[in-house]
Amino acid sequence: MKDKRVLIISSEVVPYLPQTEQAINSFEIPKTINKSGGQTRIFMPRYGLINERRHQLHEVIRLSGMNLVINDMDMPLIIKVASIPKERMQVYFIDNDEYFKRRALLHDKDGKCFKDNDERMIFFTKGVIETVKKLNWSPDIIHLHGWFTSLFPLYLKTYYKDEPLLAESKIISSIYNSDFKGAFSKKFKEKVAFDKLDTDYLEPLKKADHEALTSIAVQHSDGLILSAEDLPQSIVDQVKNSNKPHLDYPQSKDKDKYIDFYSHKF
Repeated sequence: MKDKRVLIISSEVVPYLPQTEQAINSFEIPKTINKSGGQTRIFMPRYGLINERRHQLHEVIRLSGMNLVINDMDMPLIIKVASIPKERMQVYFIDNDEYFKRRALLHDKDGKCFKDNDERMIFFTKGVIETVKKLNWSPDIIHLHGWFTSLFPLYLKTYYKDEPLLAESKIISSIYNSDFKGAFSKKFKEKVAFDKLDTDYLEPLKKADHEALTSIAVQHSDGLILSAEDLPQSIVDQVKNSNKPHLDYPQSKDKDKYIDFYSHKF
C-alpha cells in the first residue's frame, strides 16, 4: 500500500457533515490508507451549511475560474480546500453558487430530492475530474461513495477515456442504501446525452431512481463494495453477477479490509 494514491470522492465527509455511515467511511477509510503508507485526497461538494470559518476553508485561485458546460449552460467552478485537524488529510470542495450555496444537501425540507440534482451530479463529476487534472495528480484508485457519485465511472470510461492522467486509475464504487424514493429527474438522460456520450450507456437514466444510478456505477466500475446492511436484493445480485472484485457487508465495516482489497485486487 506504500505510496499508492487513492482519490476519495463522496457527497458526505466527517467532520464537515453529520455522522452518517457514508460520511464516517469517507473519513475513516482515507485515514486508514494514510496510516498504511498510502496517499489520499478527498473531494466533496461545498454545501451552504458548511461553516467555512470554523473549518478554515479557503479558495484556491489557481484551481478556480474554469467554466463547466452543463446542459448547454456555462457554470463557474470554484475550488476551496481545507485540512482535517490532526490528520494528514486534505479535502477539496467543489463549489458553485447556483448548485451548492443552499444550506440543504440533496433534499428539500420535505425530504424530496432537488429537481436539479442531475445537473449538480454532472457539475460535481466534471469539477472533480478537471481539478484533479489541474493538480496533475494521477490516482491509482478512485474510490466513490454514494449515489451522488454514480456518474463518475461512466464519465471516466467514456467522456474522459483519452485523459492520460487517469488512464490507469481503477474505479471502486461503495454502494449505500437509498435516501430517496422514486426518480428525481425526467431529463437526466437528456442532460447527460448533451455531452455526446453513447446513448446505449444511458438507458438506465431514463428512470433516475436509486437502482438505475447503482446500475450505472456497477456497469462501469472496476470494483464494488456493499457498504450498507439490507441493500435491496436486486442491487446485491447486480454486484455479484457483475463478476467484478467486490467486498461484502459486513466485511466492509472493517477498515483494514480495504487495504487488503486495494492491494490484492488492483
